[in-house]
Amino acid sequence: MDPNIFENTETAFVLKSDSQLGRAYLLFKMICSQPLVRIGTAATNFALKAKLPVEGLIRATVFDHFCGGVSEDDCLPVIDKLYTQAVSSVLDYSVEGKETEDQFDSALQKILKIIQFCDERDAMPIVVFKPTGFGRFYLYQKKTEGKTFTDQEQKEWNRVVARFDAVCKLAKQKDVEVLIDGEESWMQDAADDLVEDMMRLYNTEKTIVYNTLQTYRWDRLDYLKALHKRAKAGAFTIGMKIVRGAYMEKERKRAEEKGYASPICATKLDTDKNFDTTLRYILENNTSISVFIGTHNEESSYLAMRLMQDLGISKNDNNVWFGQLYGMSDHISFNLASQGYNVAKYIPFGPVKDVMPYLIRRAEENTSVAGQTNRELSLIKAEKKRRRL
Repeated sequence: MDPNIFENTETAFVLKSDSQLGRAYLLFKMICSQPLVRIGTAATNFALKAKLPVEGLIRATVFDHFCGGVSEDDCLPVIDKLYTQAVSSVLDYSVEGKETEDQFDSALQKILKIIQFCDERDAMPIVVFKPTGFGRFYLYQKKTEGKTFTDQEQKEWNRVVARFDAVCKLAKQKDVEVLIDGEESWMQDAADDLVEDMMRLYNTEKTIVYNTLQTYRWDRLDYLKALHKRAKAGAFTIGMKIVRGAYMEKERKRAEEKGYASPICATKLDTDKNFDTTLRYILENNTSISVFIGTHNEESSYLAMRLMQDLGISKNDNNVWFGQLYGMSDHISFNLASQGYNVAKYIPFGPVKDVMPYLIRRAEENTSVAGQTNRELSLIKAEKKRRRL
């Protein structure tokens, strides 16, 4: 195993032209500045609400860097280009905050369409959706809290279950894997139980359905071990996407306001340890737990490679996938793929104005993880220098 694999900028940026490399440099330079991100976010929101003609500018800059397009078909050039470097794609319909039954039905049709789309392309073996894309947050929260639904709410919940089932059933028919995202802790138990029901139904011959473990939660490894026992007894396999987590500030704030112990690890180091311990447990149980390793962390990626080597897991074992977001950590994605590992990029797409909440969150997250943004900048600088030589 090459200990310097992620320093190879020629492989990392093989698909970027000089002008795209320059754009990426400017974007990450701007994201480094919190005041700029705040001003840019406010100005963009204002311009979109005022219906000013800014979509073209957004598309040519931040949107095209972090998103694949406005529709599935619009994403095809990106998907095909990535696959020339053995990097697969996970289309992520990144439209958030919907609340009505019509919107949930529309999201279901979108995911079913993406599965059909995946079925026609080797480059797209995986699909993804959020639980709250298929039902109201309030329902998941009420069920997590153990409260009884009204008759109307029960009917509504039955429709949520039916949407999950429709996706997982078609995915099994088409041999497409389904990643179901994790969300806030106070609704997650209901989502966990529902995803487990889907695993029980559809993960009998091979792993189709994946839940998500946010390992900044200190209780997630215990949850996984308990699920593993139930899976062995029930003769189904587990699919898990593991990530560090996406709602830390919100989680801590709510725990403080409501006076309960925070579900989040006390420190970043604790989260890193929890992620790596969980990763080790999964890989040590590789035949019964499939994993999608969602990480931009180089140390965790190295650990996964070492563990695979030590445990005799082949690089292209379909039970192990690495994943990063489109527009970020290309030095991890492309270098891993060039070595023969299974790698997929999450590719957000959707109408520009609808995807803006996602893009704003990306910018804010990058601003708060200064080390990561600086790493992106240093790699882009190194590649620009290499090309000049």
